[in-house]
Amino acid sequence: MNINEIKDQRIAILLSGGVDSSVVVYELARLGLHPDCFYIKIGPEEDEQWDCSSEEDLEMATAVAKRYGCHLEVVDCHKEYWDQVTRYTMEKVKAGFTPNPDVMCNRLIKFGAFDEKAGHDYDLIATGHYAQTEWIDGKKWLTTSPDPVKDQTDFLAQIYDWQLRKALFPIGHYRKEEVRAIAEREHLVNARRRDSQGICFLGKINYNDYIRRYLGENPGDVVDIETGKCIGRHKGLWFHTIGQRKGLGLGGGPWNVVKKDMEANILYVTKGYEPVSAWQKDFAIHDFHFLTEEVEMTDVTFKIRHTPDYCEARMEKTGPGSYLVHADRLIQGVAPGQFCVVYDRDFHRCFGSAEITVEN
Repeated sequence: MNINEIKDQRIAILLSGGVDSSVVVYELARLGLHPDCFYIKIGPEEDEQWDCSSEEDLEMATAVAKRYGCHLEVVDCHKEYWDQVTRYTMEKVKAGFTPNPDVMCNRLIKFGAFDEKAGHDYDLIATGHYAQTEWIDGKKWLTTSPDPVKDQTDFLAQIYDWQLRKALFPIGHYRKEEVRAIAEREHLVNARRRDSQGICFLGKINYNDYIRRYLGENPGDVVDIETGKCIGRHKGLWFHTIGQRKGLGLGGGPWNVVKKDMEANILYVTKGYEPVSAWQKDFAIHDFHFLTEEVEMTDVTFKIRHTPDYCEARMEKTGPGSYLVHADRLIQGVAPGQFCVVYDRDFHRCFGSAEITVEN
């Protein structure tokens, strides 16, 4: 992060109350900057009692902002979150897909609704994401963090180009343990606070409870795909995803989810036997979203879930925004609706992402 590049820029920090965004404030303050801080409030829907926002988060954010002489403002985006991110999530899971709410949250809320409500007057929006940016030939590209476990470029691979141009990731060049060490050295109030788990902004709400609130339950049979025998009941196909190994509630396991029949409402699982359909080397993606500019993609690396592991592949373009991904090895748990995030061969520069196409 070059101070000369940002010292004359108006910077907004999205301060969540967690250790990562708090170290962002420190990083900018030590450069002599005192940017404005914003806490995005995502509360429950009207008349609901869900504890979606945390008073503790706001208290932590307030303490950090005050320590470094930064103004803190609360921006209420709960309506936008429930209208946009929740609608996207429920439409996808109801259709049998595997959505990623955090991906849409970055595009629609952190760099979307926030910018419309408060960020439009700022040149840069700083967040605690583990990601980096790099200027190449006059264009800003999203590049990976040196921490392969915490890298969050996959969650940012659907933001728009104008959002990427405003994005600033002051801790993106650190590893998580380095960020934690800075927080402890500087005696930040949340230095030892545990990282949040689960879906962005849902706090302590269980993801299945989140889905159940909107879609309810729709019980059906769980069938062993090898024997064709019914071995149990599920509460709704939308509670499960291809490749799932935990939380099935079946005895005699371990069991893996290999198929969902939405029409017949049957969940197919397997134990010690995985059909060819459970592993794929070739799959289609559609509506590819390029982060910076459209590039010719041939030999690439990619990932289909938040993991430190990348797969190598050859991309075959089949139409505008449509590709066949030819992986160099079999991939387990390829599910329609997941985002396939594509990088260069050195898994350094992120080109963008696309949804895995539904198989007919």
